[in-house]
Amino acid sequence: MKRTSRSRVFRVVVVVLIALIALPLTASASHSWGNYHWARTSNPFTLRIGDNVSSAWDPYLNGAIADWTASSVLNLTKVTGGTTPRSCRPTAGRIEVCNATYGNTGWLGIAQIWASGSHITQGTARMNDTYFNTARYNTPAWRRLVMCQEVAHDFGLAHQDENFSNPNLGSCMDYTNDPDGPPSNEHPNTHDFDQLRTIYAHLDSTSTVGAMPAEIADADFSSQAEWGQAIAASRSGKPLLFERDLGKGNKVFTFVFWAE
Repeated sequence: MKRTSRSRVFRVVVVVLIALIALPLTASASHSWGNYHWARTSNPFTLRIGDNVSSAWDPYLNGAIADWTASSVLNLTKVTGGTTPRSCRPTAGRIEVCNATYGNTGWLGIAQIWASGSHITQGTARMNDTYFNTARYNTPAWRRLVMCQEVAHDFGLAHQDENFSNPNLGSCMDYTNDPDGPPSNEHPNTHDFDQLRTIYAHLDSTSTVGAMPAEIADADFSSQAEWGQAIAASRSGKPLLFERDLGKGNKVFTFVFWAE
């Protein structure tokens, strides 16, 4: 009886220890994409968001700006767009956000990030009205989710979860079949803000919230054929992140939010 009792106690202790070890690992799970970030010399830093969206999208762009400005390390401010919605070409040192009927591309939204070394130098986010004009996606919840996520990719966040069928995590960085939940996946959650603090914990000696090499600024990567190599995929094998190597330490990354 004593051996049996001791054996049970030992098993319970082992289970508890495993649970205690696993818990902090889960809470601190990373959803940054590599070590890419905007170089800056102080926190919080201000990143300009170029408004190239229609009046139908303005409330969702405004909402995403307000949501992410709640971060302790990052402020977003809206400025007049520097491109046309159809081309959505990047502007050095900031993010351009656009919407247009980009066609039956298969994607609801894409975010593109230009990087020099580990530093983000410019970004774009596009919403595809070819799908958002359909009954399936023409809802405030879908628009809010995709806008919130694509803008966030441009300052260093990746997805918390990439399985559409999993329960909602309450974060716009979570794939879902039901964006308004419950819980809602239309806004950032605490883990998103914790991850941003981790990404921007150190300061840089220079800033990329400014100019960049002209040959990168002038490049056009609007076509999937120009996205380069797929470097990350969902569990189902769908490519989610592409990398185009421009040489000399310069790259373009494309995050894709596919329509179901």
